[in-house]
Amino acid sequence: MLPILAVIALVLLVIYVLTSTAIGIVGLIVTLLIWGLIGWLAGQLVSGGGYGALGNILLGLIGGIVGGIIFGLLGLDFDGIIGRIIVGVVGSVIVIAIARAIRR
Repeated sequence: MLPILAVIALVLLVIYVLTSTAIGIVGLIVTLLIWGLIGWLAGQLVSGGGYGALGNILLGLIGGIVGGIIFGLLGLDFDGIIGRIIVGVVGSVIVIAIARAIRR
């Protein structure tokens, strides 16, 4: 009886680990896609084009951080995925503006 319970426990553990890993990978992919979307939208608003896949993802990441800080300082909070995208796009536009000002 004990070996059967051990096998069942091992199978359940393997299923749990595989499921958790798959969910983690999907979450990472969705996050990267959202960051890419944020960067692309900011590029469309500011310059009429994006910055390539990696550039859009990095811009979305940095813009999300900057936008989160700015909106937090203003006491504004946007919930949900659309709100997070709006905050990220606003932050990304600010990052682009600052980068252009420094470059000149």
